[in-house]
Amino acid sequence: MSFSLTFEHGSVAGLASSNLRRRIQSMIRVLDLKNKEISFVITNDKSIHELNRSYRGKNRPTDVLAFAMQEGEFTSLAENVLGDVIVSAETARRQAEERKVTLLEEVTMLSAHGLLHLLGWDHQTRAEDVRMRAETERLCQAARRASKPRAAKKAVAKPVQRKVRTRS
Repeated sequence: MSFSLTFEHGSVAGLASSNLRRRIQSMIRVLDLKNKEISFVITNDKSIHELNRSYRGKNRPTDVLAFAMQEGEFTSLAENVLGDVIVSAETARRQAEERKVTLLEEVTMLSAHGLLHLLGWDHQTRAEDVRMRAETERLCQAARRASKPRAAKKAVAKPVQRKVRTRS
């Protein structure tokens, strides 16, 4: 499994790269993408705004963009490169506050959503949207399980054998 996670403008308060890395790794494992190369970039509104304007003709920031390398006329050149998922931490933070979830939870959901777009999923119709939301939630559940600390094994007390003396 080959993926990169880049914080384009440095660390983001409330978003530990180790937790996000573990979550992304779990989602990639669930989707069985071990032979694919994927990059995840956490950026800001200014950068994602520029990308959204340049590539989608939308003059505003957005929460997530996905640039698939397995689509279009040069697919054969991409080989195992699946593509790039770019998430705006600033937009994600606003959305997390609105939805009353943590920033990590929101960025996880956006990463899952972008990852599905790289695989060709879309949400143009109501049926597609329902399916994509369900698959996004399935990936988020796997990611949540991966980021929970493993419970320490409980020490099992072995019974102490004592010699009992009896008086005869």
